[in-house]
Amino acid sequence: MMDRKQRVRYKTKKVSNRKRLTVFRSNNHLYVQLIDDTSGKTLVASSSVEKSFRDKKLSRKELAEMIGKDIAKKIISKGIDKVAFDRGKYKYHGLVKIIAESARVEGLNF
Repeated sequence: MMDRKQRVRYKTKKVSNRKRLTVFRSNNHLYVQLIDDTSGKTLVASSSVEKSFRDKKLSRKELAEMIGKDIAKKIISKGIDKVAFDRGKYKYHGLVKIIAESARVEGLNF
């Protein structure tokens, strides 16, 4: 039996040949990275561990919004504007939704 993470990832890879924007949430931090599945490499990454985010005293929601905007800017600067959003084992809700929507606001398409 497939769990949610496997199901979401399988569908994301099967339906689209776009680069995959994946989200990971730990208890303390948020991580977002753009993965090229053909080469298996991470192209761009952004997380709440980075010094630029760590120094600011922000709520987790504000942090999620900043990370979404940051990753979108980094991806667009690489010349990529279409990605597939991989929410992993998380519902499209809360912090995951905030990251996705703030990336869309910056001009990323998914």
